[in-house]
Amino acid sequence: QVQLVESGGGLVQPGGSLRLSCAASGTIYSIEAMGWYRQAPGKQRELVADITSGGSTDYTNSVKGRFTISRDNAKNTVYLQMNNIKPEDTAVYYCHAQIMTRRFRGVEYYWGQGTQVTVSS
Repeated sequence: QVQLVESGGGLVQPGGSLRLSCAASGTIYSIEAMGWYRQAPGKQRELVADITSGGSTDYTNSVKGRFTISRDNAKNTVYLQMNNIKPEDTAVYYCHAQIMTRRFRGVEYYWGQGTQVTVSS
């Protein structure tokens, strides 16, 4: 009953900027954490960045200093601000969330449908 809706992907030039958004909707009691993964063709899916409900963040080394993850808890939305984008950032980006859907229930894991980010001149 939880849906993650992503937006903001597209074509961007090297050195440019892009902001991805992911909004969670449905039956939600609380959200433990939200984050972004990415997967290039023929490659394994990797964590890009995540953020807990308390604001703690984690980034993969290749994006540190260039990407910033943030969230609006009131809107159940997570953002990924991508600056100084490089060609190697090209991938499908997936939103991920750890969500408790009902009181007295355990945490469940959800994925968005993915949004394509293509970096090209």
